[in-house]
Amino acid sequence: MSSQLSRIFHDEALKEKIKKKLPYLFQLAELESSRAGKAGMEVGSLREKIIVALLIYKFGEANVLTDIPITESEVDAKLFGEPISIKTISGKALSGVKLIWTVDPHKAQEFSQIYYPKYDMLLVQINWGSKGGFYYLPQEAQITIFNEIGRNNYIKLPKPGTNPRGVEIAKEALTKVIGHNLSKNIIIDWQKTEIELSSYKRWVELWGED
Repeated sequence: MSSQLSRIFHDEALKEKIKKKLPYLFQLAELESSRAGKAGMEVGSLREKIIVALLIYKFGEANVLTDIPITESEVDAKLFGEPISIKTISGKALSGVKLIWTVDPHKAQEFSQIYYPKYDMLLVQINWGSKGGFYYLPQEAQITIFNEIGRNNYIKLPKPGTNPRGVEIAKEALTKVIGHNLSKNIIIDWQKTEIELSSYKRWVELWGED
């Protein structure tokens, strides 16, 4: 499986396209989902679709399965039948990557006791106005670091008494996985461009069709 996703990171022409187009496409996603100047929760789903579309562009629609059952909470697509997890984070810090979204502290604790890295991961770090990255984190690299530093250091639980949104990979663990020799990355300069976009124009045009 690793050799399939890593093909993206060995394709020089595609790497240049990603550097150029990903900030623009993610900016469009933010504009599409924004209300009163702030991106809504649905922006995460739009970003995920953009990355899945990249997989389809590279590998062909027949090789990318997107109809994933909701029960497979960590899986966002399958490439040549192999599950892939897609994550996005915002900011300069490599932290805040959710392994599971939940507001139930008992469910969070239960998840932390049974979690083990099972899937290859594609991670996008969005850092507007500065550098970020597009990372490929193979399952093997995740497992190596998980075993090296241990469950309690790999997983970050929400603090008691707070309003938690999920269980995260600890910052130190994520940094180590990114630095593993099997992991790949494309450094991206996250600069915004002038875009005029109406969230309603497309729908108005569709209403106007016969």
